[in-house]
Amino acid sequence: MAPSSVAAVGSETEVFAIGKHETKLVKPEDEITPKPLLIFTPLEEGEFPVLVLLHGYLLYNSFYSQLSHHIASHGFIIVVPQLYSVTGADATKEVECVAEITNWLPEGLQKFLPSQVKPNLRKLGLAGHSRGGKVAFALALNKLINTKLNLKFSALIGIDPVDGMDTGKQTPPKVLTYVPHSFNLEMPVMVIGSGLGEVRKNLLFPACAPKGVNHENFYSECCKPACYFVAKDYGHLDMLDDETKGIRGKTTHCLCKNGKSREPMRRFVGGVVVAFLKAYFGGDFSYLTGINDDGSAPVLLQKADFML
Repeated sequence: MAPSSVAAVGSETEVFAIGKHETKLVKPEDEITPKPLLIFTPLEEGEFPVLVLLHGYLLYNSFYSQLSHHIASHGFIIVVPQLYSVTGADATKEVECVAEITNWLPEGLQKFLPSQVKPNLRKLGLAGHSRGGKVAFALALNKLINTKLNLKFSALIGIDPVDGMDTGKQTPPKVLTYVPHSFNLEMPVMVIGSGLGEVRKNLLFPACAPKGVNHENFYSECCKPACYFVAKDYGHLDMLDDETKGIRGKTTHCLCKNGKSREPMRRFVGGVVVAFLKAYFGGDFSYLTGINDDGSAPVLLQKADFML
C-alpha cells in the first residue's frame, strides 16, 4: 500500500487540535514485521519519541488512524500493530506479541521511517484501548511467560481499559487485584475513561466497559505519578475513526452506548495523550495540569484527578 499523508493545520500549543508536524502513514509488508503494523510518523527532520498503541477487542488497527495522525502531528511516532484477526477470551498471547514487537523496534522501525526521522526509544510509551488497555497494563506488570522484554517503557496509557466481562469475570491474564495502589509500574500512568462505557446500549448487549473491571478500577490501583480523565457524555468506541469500514466497522456503531459524534471524544483522547507525553517526555506539565473541568477540553469532564 502506498503511504498517505495528512497536512498539519493547527498549532503545537493546542493539544486538542492537529499539531504543527505533517504526518505520513507507512504500512510495511506483513511478512517482514512480527505482526502487521501501521506506522504514523512526522515528516520533518528530527528525533521523536515512540508510542505503541494497541487496538481494542476484535477491532482493526486502521480504526485508530485519525487518532494516530493527531498524536503524530505533535511530534511522536505511533506504532499500531494488528495483534490478531480472531481471538478468544485469553489475552496472554497478545501480551507476548506486544513484547516481541517492542523487541523488534531497535532493529526494525528505522527501516520504515523517512531517512530524516529518527525514533527515540529512550522515550518509549505504551498505550492501549479497551482490551488493548488490559494488554498494555499486563505487559507493564511483566505478565510474560515466554518472552523477555528488552526495552523499557517510560509511560503507560489506558484508554477506557477493560479487564473482563464483569466483576468476578476477569479474563486471563488477570490485571486488576482490587487492592488500591497495588500497581508497582515504576512509570507515570494515565487512565482515560468514557462516562457511557458502563451503560448498556440496550437489553440485548452488555455494557462495553462494565463497572467493576473498567477505568475506575484501573486508576484506583495506580501509584504516583498518575492522572485520570473521564469524558461524561461519550462511549467506549467514540475515539475511533468517523468511518470504520466493513462488518466490524459497522458494529462499532451498534454494540456500545455512544455519544452524539466521535470527533469531540477523539480530539479529547488525542489531546490528553499529547499533553501527558509532553509532560513526561518533554518536561512541560502546563498542558497536562491545565486540563480540567473549566470548559477548555472538547468534551465535558465527569472526572479529572491527579496523583503527582
